[in-house]
Amino acid sequence: MTDKGPFDHWQRAVEARTIPTPTPSGREGLSPVFQFSQNSLQDYVDCQRRFQLRYVLDQRWPAAESEPIEEHEHFVEQGSQFHLLIQRHLLGLDAEKLTPADDLLREWWENYLASDPLKGLPNTFRQPEVQLSTPMLDQRLLARFDVLAIDPGERAVIVDWKTTRYRPDRRTLAARLQSRIYPFVLAEAGAFLFGGSLAPEQISLIYWFANEPGRPEVFAYDQAQHEHTRTYLEGLIAEILGFDQETWPLTDDHDLCSYCVYRSLCDRGTEAGTIRETAADPGEFEPGGAVDFSLDDLDEISF
Repeated sequence: MTDKGPFDHWQRAVEARTIPTPTPSGREGLSPVFQFSQNSLQDYVDCQRRFQLRYVLDQRWPAAESEPIEEHEHFVEQGSQFHLLIQRHLLGLDAEKLTPADDLLREWWENYLASDPLKGLPNTFRQPEVQLSTPMLDQRLLARFDVLAIDPGERAVIVDWKTTRYRPDRRTLAARLQSRIYPFVLAEAGAFLFGGSLAPEQISLIYWFANEPGRPEVFAYDQAQHEHTRTYLEGLIAEILGFDQETWPLTDDHDLCSYCVYRSLCDRGTEAGTIRETAADPGEFEPGGAVDFSLDDLDEISF
């Protein structure tokens, strides 16, 4: 299914948010030019206290993200290995030589090969693990695409591999900041990289699920979404930079705390949630998780 996705969430967020004047107190602990990403901004939207602990105070807290610990760690590693397999395959390695021994990883790999999720996508430029950044309020907004496929002047598609145990519904995916930040960064930075203009209407984002290879979720993009996203993100970043409370507010959604390593520090329980009960990506709730990255990780593709 291809459409623009539920947009009311973003419209209400833009209308409700005003842009405050940043103050030095809100910047304490952050680098002079902070690398905002979909992970760090999602942390702030989910729980402002989590953002403060992770990015402002650089708090290390060795709690388990979810239980059972060994199963969770193995699942995170499987997700990372799956991304690496596809990256190597797209760079030209023979698929047969990449076949993994792990049962679940092999199932995902066979689903990928059988479904050929990149079939019909642009192929003038098709590259795995592309990283782009664009300036915003004197900071950087970063995005890393699992695959970027472009026919210059015609079409640009971002593909994101999902190895979640349970598939989130479309509304949940649309509400995640990744669904707006990825097309936004590509629209802002992509024209400089690939030459000529790159209109938001030429951009789409595809979530491909390793457990449901025949049911990708596709989100189109357009100029209206682009401008709404710019207003929303500028307001969000300005709000973060201007925060002057000693202790930032905790989330009202206690379910999120079950998968947060800071839960005991915040008196939100000591028992970790189980990975069988969450549809989140491996590492999504984990400070320093495998899906995050820093400015140092970026190639020389930033503007």
